[in-house]
Amino acid sequence: MTAEALPAELRRRIVQLARTPRLLVACDYDGTLAPIVTNPNAATPQQESVHAMRSLASLPATTTAVISGRALRDLATLSRLPSEVHLVGSHGSEFDAGFVHQLEPEATELRTRLQVEVQNLVKDRPGVTLEPKPASVAVHVRNAEPDVAEQVLDAVRTGPALWEGVEVTDGKAVVELAVVQTDKGIALDALRHQVGATAAIFLGDDVTDEKAFARLHGPDIGVKIGPGDTLADYRIADTPDVATVLAFLMDERRTWLFGEQAPPIERLTMLSNERNVALLTPEARLTWMCHPGPDSAAFVADLLGGFAAGHFSVRPTYKQGDANGGQRDPMPLGQRYVPGTMTVETRWSRLLVTDFLEHGSDAHRTDLVRVISGETSVVVDFCPRPEFGQVAVQLTAEAGGLRVQGTAEPMVLYSPGVQWTISSDGMHESAQAIVEVTEDSPVTLELRCGSDSLEPAEESYEQRRRKADSYWSDWLDGLTLPDTERDLVARSALTLRGLCNSDTGGIMAAATTSLPEEIGGVRNWDYRYCWLRDGAMTAQALVSLGSTAEAEAFLDWLHGVVETLPGPERLHPLYSLQGTSLGPEAVIDSLPGYAGSRPVRVGNLADQQVQLDVFGPVVELALHLSTLTGTLRDRDWQLVKDMAEAVAQRWFEPDHGIWEERDVPRHHVYSKVMCWVTLDRALTLADRHGKDPEPGWAPLREEIAQDVMKNGWHPEVQAFTTAYEGSDLDAASLYVGLSGLIDPSDERFRATVIAIEAELRTGSTVYRYRRDDGLPGGEGGFHLCATWLIEAYLLTGRRTEAEELFQQIVDNAGPTGLLSEEYDPIAERSLGNHPQAYSHLGLIRCAKLLDA
Repeated sequence: MTAEALPAELRRRIVQLARTPRLLVACDYDGTLAPIVTNPNAATPQQESVHAMRSLASLPATTTAVISGRALRDLATLSRLPSEVHLVGSHGSEFDAGFVHQLEPEATELRTRLQVEVQNLVKDRPGVTLEPKPASVAVHVRNAEPDVAEQVLDAVRTGPALWEGVEVTDGKAVVELAVVQTDKGIALDALRHQVGATAAIFLGDDVTDEKAFARLHGPDIGVKIGPGDTLADYRIADTPDVATVLAFLMDERRTWLFGEQAPPIERLTMLSNERNVALLTPEARLTWMCHPGPDSAAFVADLLGGFAAGHFSVRPTYKQGDANGGQRDPMPLGQRYVPGTMTVETRWSRLLVTDFLEHGSDAHRTDLVRVISGETSVVVDFCPRPEFGQVAVQLTAEAGGLRVQGTAEPMVLYSPGVQWTISSDGMHESAQAIVEVTEDSPVTLELRCGSDSLEPAEESYEQRRRKADSYWSDWLDGLTLPDTERDLVARSALTLRGLCNSDTGGIMAAATTSLPEEIGGVRNWDYRYCWLRDGAMTAQALVSLGSTAEAEAFLDWLHGVVETLPGPERLHPLYSLQGTSLGPEAVIDSLPGYAGSRPVRVGNLADQQVQLDVFGPVVELALHLSTLTGTLRDRDWQLVKDMAEAVAQRWFEPDHGIWEERDVPRHHVYSKVMCWVTLDRALTLADRHGKDPEPGWAPLREEIAQDVMKNGWHPEVQAFTTAYEGSDLDAASLYVGLSGLIDPSDERFRATVIAIEAELRTGSTVYRYRRDDGLPGGEGGFHLCATWLIEAYLLTGRRTEAEELFQQIVDNAGPTGLLSEEYDPIAERSLGNHPQAYSHLGLIRCAKLLDA
């Protein structure tokens, strides 16, 4: 029996149960793990069930147990289960082999009397057997003639069963008399308490198992094997079905704990239309997409939860005799962006899948267009899972395609002529189609989010494709790109532009949430929002290439945010793309996370932090924008004044710093330097554009500089340290020289570069710091920090080292030119959210500096 043959509702409940923090899996033995047989001593367990129990027992936060009516010694001998599986004998009264020695003298004497009495009652009764146990005696009548069985059971029940101190347990063709309390339900509760289980499943076939079923509650599951009245939630037929249930639970539990095989982060490719984003795997599987916006709940979260969390896949299926020898689901030959665009092509032998997000006039609609062309048979799976898979979804096939029901926003898959087969897992429905494509008849699929129309589009596919491609290529043609890594810089520019929101002006820090900084770790953050620092630095990178629209839109977005505040000093570090404050940070417990890295988070607690460095990048952006355009908008000058005012009011406070440490605030050197930058650039703007600076700006700039020089430099470490309070190093302290606060030729800056290089650089990457930041686990090196070190190398005359490190960063980019946040030089893999604005803007700046 396969898992698909189990009742759909049972499968759905098992999937939910598998995701509980601490799981208890318990079952009966005879009739459950082992079939009922004539000779009880020959009741060996199903090997498939033994394997599943052993595998479950080996998983973290998972406990397995067998609670049987057999004596514990007999259960251990017969089952041969590994020691990791807890064995409980005598209907839940016998938890360990030394149990008999713990009986009170009165109970021992009563047990002896019982055994003698029962032996006399069953003497010369053919087919009746006795099973002496440490604290009980069981009378088995399964092999006796019906009239003999009835006589024996009646004699036992009207005789010793009525003695004071005797506990009676009736089962299938057996009655047991015990001198201690026997109750599988009590045993189940004892195990639950012992291991701290948050949910349990119990499987059993006997009348005695009903006491365990009665104890189940909440997310627990009870499964009855065979016929008969029961309190269990579900029923299956026989012991082979038990093996199926346990194997399915084991697979789901293992997947939730460790994640499915996840594609390397750097090999994920982003689609964008400046309103929304989507991510594709190297096999052209849509693995991540949210709606109605990129910071909304995901309806495709395969990236963080596997297929069960939603995906949209296209794959070839070659037939026997084809050129590939009948191989199924072959790997693609390659994936690439169409040069100068955000259109992605994934190619197999005789198959090409082309994907892009269409630009449209409706701000609440996103259309993903997928074109399948070639000469082969293709399998298409469409499995939307709204609200991170927590909302039930139904699919209805109509003439024009599929209609998705159950979402807050309308959604359809326009696919005329495609014949879909719809299946259900009890909660969600999925659709699959097998499509034959030829060179003359490509198949176009349009996922329309925010639309309920299954009518043909007003424009042809070719027209829409040209419009989408030319949108990006025309913009790119207007940039001034460096000769150094020109193509990679162009891809970085397109990526940054793709993280911009054309409707609001907000700029995402990255396209994803919860991609881990350590595989299996807890440092998984939501970066789908607009940080003032990240947004300003992104816009500045695009200004440096000659594009000003993003900077102007971002500053307009920030004007709107400031207008909602009592004063600019109350700016939060980040906001939603719409410019509103974030809700509380939350965890999606139902998702296992990328490669088992949990928790999966939505929202970001950094929203409530104090980060005093955020004002500097904003003023620096205004300076770069005005340098390129030759003008300074009045409202931008007002914003500059607001930022300077905020610095004047708060620069002397401790803060959480650029890295948003969830620890006590400190006097971070980087934050003080950026406060100095705020005033320095504001004074430069005033001088260039004939504005009147506030009288206190110049003396305050000098005061902050002196404060950094006095308290930031650590003579014993011979470097500018992380904060005034300690001797630890931080790559961000390089900004003492990168900002111009001190001359790069100053020996203190040179010493800082050497110290950070020695302590924080490992091969092709640079770590932020090495200190204990109050969070468990580790992280990779940051591409942004590596670009800072490259700039510091150039400022201190070390061009060869700068070029070598830059080339190493280039080599770490994915095959389509995208960079994540971090890199693990030991495992040689990318980490963190992807693609990351910081990484790409740093690459652009270094390419321009190396070009100069």
